Amino acid sequence: MKPPTDNRRCSAVSRAVLPAVLSGLLGAVVSAATLAPEKPAGWPRFRGDAELTGVARDPLGDKLQPLWVFEVEDAIESTAVVDHGTVYFGSLDGQLYAVNLDDGKLKWKYAAQDEVKSSPLVQQGMVLFGDAAGMFHAVDAETGKERWSFQADAEIVSSANAAKDRVLFGSHDQFLYCLALSDGSLLWKVETEGYVYGTPALFGDRVVSVGCDGYLRVLKIDDGSVIRKIEIGAYVGASPAILSGRAYVGTFENQVLAIDIESGELVWTYESAERKFPFISSAAVTDKLLIVGGRDKLVHAIDRETGEGRWTFQAGARVDSSPVISGGRVFVGTTSGAILSLNLESGEADWKFDTGSPITASPSVAGGRLLIGTSDGQLYCFGEKP
Repeated sequence: MKPPTDNRRCSAVSRAVLPAVLSGLLGAVVSAATLAPEKPAGWPRFRGDAELTGVARDPLGDKLQPLWVFEVEDAIESTAVVDHGTVYFGSLDGQLYAVNLDDGKLKWKYAAQDEVKSSPLVQQGMVLFGDAAGMFHAVDAETGKERWSFQADAEIVSSANAAKDRVLFGSHDQFLYCLALSDGSLLWKVETEGYVYGTPALFGDRVVSVGCDGYLRVLKIDDGSVIRKIEIGAYVGASPAILSGRAYVGTFENQVLAIDIESGELVWTYESAERKFPFISSAAVTDKLLIVGGRDKLVHAIDRETGEGRWTFQAGARVDSSPVISGGRVFVGTTSGAILSLNLESGEADWKFDTGSPITASPSVAGGRLLIGTSDGQLYCFGEKP
């Protein structure tokens, strides 16, 4: 439609229509603000959030392609995290790397004391992680310079979690640690009876931790006092996922457990009807489904309420990688080097990429990108090309 050529007419129309237009625009803005989804949250920690649910808020496109690959000198078992356009990850070469999410170019690297298997955590402008020498590092996220460090007595594979002014992680010295974020000073530590591989999950003002001593512990984050110690009778190398007051975790005894955090009761037990192999993978959980990988070469979908199996996918290799749910899809890596996308409802594969190298790291999803590392030292970034 061509604009009017009569200036007086334009003025008259403007005076008559402007209030209604402004009212309509204001209503549209308010409506859009009300209906707009939350801004992307990035992926600042292992499993995406403090409850370790493994669910991404950032959407992924339908046509994923490799956008860039960053190569390091040794295997990547650490899951990458993403914050403010920067990707952080560790390697068995003893380095922590920071690269640009957009183009994969190196920003900085930081030398740890030994191999880095734990996934980093980004909190209050710091990147926090442990290494095989038992050193826990706090590194400036912008510059890559050390802020502070803390020495545990054995290897740290557990990734860190944080709340309030404190950071938590487990160690092979059989302790769960809580440090002050500001300076790394020890606030408390709790002795367990076995290695602590998994990341501690947060549930309100409580910490939920499992390890190789066959217990799930619920502790107060303020002082580390144990509220509840629940015997589960199995080693656990995975991290618990928390949703609606329940903890979900797979075990070395070929089971996935749902445990009520308040009562300590076992809600249900899932066991594969086909094969008996351990679950090393940490579960991803939604309101309806729990998704977990197994060493039985299957990806399992379990009803979150009842513990009944909904579907399985034959991955063709062990699945130690922890799945991530984005929209209606599940993304996970396998030890054959495949990166899979499965339909969340049906379990059917809708995308696959072969890296040619085993994958034990887990995927991360942020900014419309999927990131995952491989055993030959390649960090892949997938997305839709413009």
